[in-house]
Amino acid sequence: MTTSDELRLLPWTGPDGKPCFLSTDDGDGPMSRLADNMESVQLGRAAELLDEALDMLADTHADTEPQDLRLLAKELTGALRDTLCVATSRGHRLAAPE
Repeated sequence: MTTSDELRLLPWTGPDGKPCFLSTDDGDGPMSRLADNMESVQLGRAAELLDEALDMLADTHADTEPQDLRLLAKELTGALRDTLCVATSRGHRLAAPE
């Protein structure tokens, strides 16, 4: 069992919106692999949304509807939140003593 300062921040929240943490000695266990996969999906989605936003901003002749911009902003906000969670989790694990 790990100590409280070695808990892994997971890339999802509980039903009440609070962060979830994993306490394990096995960094390659099923829950760790699930979290790694989820982080990969979240980072991939963030990259896709960034490309979409860059394309939308570069197309000065497009008649982009305000609701499309709001939807993109909402999705980018969620992706940024997820990316910051991944960065925080990975930063904590990098700082943990071996």
